[in-house]
Amino acid sequence: MQRMDPHDQNTPTTPLTLADAPDEESRALLGRREFLLSLGALALAGCGGSGADSPATRTLTTGTMSGAGAATAFVHPGLLHTQADFTRMAAKYTTSPWSDSWNLLVNNSHASLGYTPNPQAAIYRGNDGVHAENYWILYNDVAAAYACALRWKVSGDINYANKAVQIINGWSSTLTTIGGDSNSQLAAGIYGYEFANAGEIMRTYSGWAAADFARFQNMMKTVFYPINHDFLIRHNGTDVTHYWANWDLCNMASIMAIGVLCDDQSLFDEAVNYFKSGAGNGAVAQAVYYVHPGFLGQWQESGRDQGHNTLGIALMGAMCEMAWNQGVDLYGYDNNRFLMGAEYVAKANLIQSGTTYYTVPYVPYNNADNVNQTVFATGGQGNVRPCWALVYNHYVNRKGLAAPYSKKFALLVQPEGGGGNYGSTSGGFDQLGYGTLTCTRDPIAAGAAPSGLKARTPAGKVELSWWGSAYATSYNVKRAASTSGPWTTLTSNVTDLLTYTDNPGAGTWYYVVSGNIPGGVTADSNRATAKVGNTLHTSLACNEGTGTVVSDASGQGHAGTLTGSAAWGTGKSGSAVALNGSTDYVSLPANLVTDLTDFTVACWVYWNASRNWERIFDFGSGTGRYMFLTPRSGSGTVRFAITVDGGKGEQAVTGTAALPTAQWVHVAVTLSGQLATLYVNGAVAGTNNAEFLPPWQLGGTSQNWIGRSQYSGDPYFNGKIDEFRIYRGALTAADIAALIAAS
Repeated sequence: MQRMDPHDQNTPTTPLTLADAPDEESRALLGRREFLLSLGALALAGCGGSGADSPATRTLTTGTMSGAGAATAFVHPGLLHTQADFTRMAAKYTTSPWSDSWNLLVNNSHASLGYTPNPQAAIYRGNDGVHAENYWILYNDVAAAYACALRWKVSGDINYANKAVQIINGWSSTLTTIGGDSNSQLAAGIYGYEFANAGEIMRTYSGWAAADFARFQNMMKTVFYPINHDFLIRHNGTDVTHYWANWDLCNMASIMAIGVLCDDQSLFDEAVNYFKSGAGNGAVAQAVYYVHPGFLGQWQESGRDQGHNTLGIALMGAMCEMAWNQGVDLYGYDNNRFLMGAEYVAKANLIQSGTTYYTVPYVPYNNADNVNQTVFATGGQGNVRPCWALVYNHYVNRKGLAAPYSKKFALLVQPEGGGGNYGSTSGGFDQLGYGTLTCTRDPIAAGAAPSGLKARTPAGKVELSWWGSAYATSYNVKRAASTSGPWTTLTSNVTDLLTYTDNPGAGTWYYVVSGNIPGGVTADSNRATAKVGNTLHTSLACNEGTGTVVSDASGQGHAGTLTGSAAWGTGKSGSAVALNGSTDYVSLPANLVTDLTDFTVACWVYWNASRNWERIFDFGSGTGRYMFLTPRSGSGTVRFAITVDGGKGEQAVTGTAALPTAQWVHVAVTLSGQLATLYVNGAVAGTNNAEFLPPWQLGGTSQNWIGRSQYSGDPYFNGKIDEFRIYRGALTAADIAALIAAS
């Protein structure tokens, strides 16, 4: 595929980043949009609002911190900083380490009353062959508007408020166009969320005229937002994996920030929903591409370079903070998946001793452009940005979790500066900066108990991972054969990477973890269950012969539903599901494979017509994340594949021929550790001893189908399916032979 954006895609010279801020008590101390309400219909009209759509009755449709919907207004100021944050800054800015960051702010030329803005009607980033680039004019003025706004809120000096308003008004009355090549979308994303943050701070200033505020809102919504939105839905017509995570993230951050600035719930929801379930690489499941033991989350750009890899933490951190300040917890979403990525990136860019960096695990990454990144990229390793204070202070000093590498990075680079002078961190304007001033919090009084404990079962063992406690020095791992105990302590000496591997043998086992803290032991974590051995997960005998329900005999509630005109026919034994090859398939419940590590899928297949890419099964959430078995691939052979990164990222096992037609054939695929094996009629048809994707890495799957593909252009299965089974654990060749013999 031809690259649409060679300027950025081929060089690491334009990283995106961001500084972040505030905290939990914000919600208790903040006023609820008093200033916006005082502006009335005029301000709302600037963003297309109306008196009927008042903040007092707005509903956060994405949910609150607790996960329940609540009728509430947006909090203002409520992007990277809340009023509670400014109150804390004002009380702390003469005390180290806050004062060190404050001194960088006041000595930065962008925070000067003598700063002269230079508004432009059109901003260009990237070579479009017609216009000269001038985007640095915008990012300098945005940095100045933010710096002056911050200086006003902390010191109370209204001269800086007036300077910030002067800069903002100059642009809102002038800017009409952001152009260039595809890099213009980076400009609209990075400077969009940054500019919205400056305006959000200033909305509480009584000296900013209501009409001017409304004009600024209108500029953000009519100049920046359309570019942000178009990028996320089209990606310039490329495959969705073509663009790196940062391209999505900066545009997501801009949409969220504009949504809050303009009191537009639909924009806020658009950003939140994309974070959770978007198709592009900025969605959290794609950005944190792979989860290693101990919850080290490999970031999507880890095989590219560390300048871009670290920028992702800054951008996603900004999104999480802005959402948090509006009552939506993206920090904690999917078991703190953002923290998984932050800890991985932090560790990989920290020196362990001398000039040697910490090592991190790495699995290969590929995309639509066949980048084929097989090793961790050391280019730019050690790159530092003003983003770690936000990560550390949220997870450790707000939540009481352990985030050792984010903490180490935050303390290493403080004080964080901004606006082209980041102090000990990298220069540039892709972050607002000053995180030591804006994000630093007093240490939490006590850490939380270990949490998020997960038990996986690769290669017949139990692999545990958990989140630690802020003050724990080591961890105790306990196991029991019953939920009521007795509990056996397996170790009391886990100190660094929070993972432990047990080999208890076949059976159902229960685990808890506690932390050793000064003076005692924390409470136990949540209890995790591990089922070791080969146990039925799903069992569809397909013997109903009538109706639309395919019963599950496993007891797990995984019954299927006949869809289309799917019917019944004569099976290998009894009846079978009969699919017509055009509209028919069986739908299985959502999130079917989230608890599978080692696994087996086995069934009988009667295939009527030999067409490429029909599906025996396909479990996934679209064309980016799935696992499937086809009787005939494009190369003419039976094939199993699983991916979390689209077609070019597939981990596959391929047979030597297509399945035969017009006869019953038994097929099975197993995974034990990283050994995947494909069986046809009990004989090994293919293996892959480096298949590193167990089904749980797919995350939530909403489209779990027998007989239908995630790709809409692929044909439906034409034939019959019988005795469809899924097992926890990898059946042996002898086990599969016994299955065949019993049919």
